[in-house]
Amino acid sequence: MAGFLKRLLPKRFRRQGVTIPVVRLHGAIMAGGSAFRPMLNIAAVAPLLERAFADKEAPAVAIAINSPGGSPVQSRLIYQRIRDLAVEKNKRVLVFVEDVAASGGYMIALAGDEIIADPTSIVGSIGVVSGGFGFTELLEKVGIERRIYTAGENKVILDPFQPEKEKDVAYLKSLQQEIHGVFTGMVKARRGHLLTDDGEIFSGLFWTGERARILGLVDGLGDMRGELKRRYGEKTQLRLVSASRGLLGRRQPGVGIAGVGLASGIGSGLALSAVAGLAEAAEEKALWGRFGL
Repeated sequence: MAGFLKRLLPKRFRRQGVTIPVVRLHGAIMAGGSAFRPMLNIAAVAPLLERAFADKEAPAVAIAINSPGGSPVQSRLIYQRIRDLAVEKNKRVLVFVEDVAASGGYMIALAGDEIIADPTSIVGSIGVVSGGFGFTELLEKVGIERRIYTAGENKVILDPFQPEKEKDVAYLKSLQQEIHGVFTGMVKARRGHLLTDDGEIFSGLFWTGERARILGLVDGLGDMRGELKRRYGEKTQLRLVSASRGLLGRRQPGVGIAGVGLASGIGSGLALSAVAGLAEAAEEKALWGRFGL
């Protein structure tokens, strides 16, 4: 609406200077989430991106990334949506790294025509990781008997309540290699001509923004406000594109917690939600913890 009213005014009454839409992508990348624990995923991000790229007068869209990674699927979906909109709307995409753009966070950053980081940002971690826990001894100690029935010999592969099997781990590693191949292919396609000949770029290591610039993972060092004003003039304005709010003033998440059937009971539904929330919180903390954040 503001852009429409602005166009109605004669040019001599309009505010001079360029306005750049800004989208902030902050947090662990996971499917799911709630109003109390929003996650970074395509469902939450897509409306913001659509609004940012819809600004016809803006020459570019700025995206601030602060993410330790997470789901490779959600990361790639967000990356692809940014690139599709950039081509469709003929907009330049400038990505600015805050504390960290690692793993899936860096995959999203690849959508930028340029990536700019702070010298102390953490960048990279081009690899794939899977983790879990084993509870076989715990079950024995508390006297619980595990009962499971399947059709299909591999239906319970990597079951945390059974002893780890070498063939299961080997299969998981083969999947990781495939995903890693997709990730490295994206990096080479977007930045291959800029990368140095360093064998550790795709090893899963991560670096400071300064070192990442030398390796070719980012294009420059700086901050969003200073860089945009340098490029488009001192009168450049930054317009943050934020999520819409509900009736109670809370930001609307991209997706909510899946509903629990009435047959399960309200109490069990709350318990399942609580357990799921604790698991998500632990996973998110582990993602940030890898980078000392």
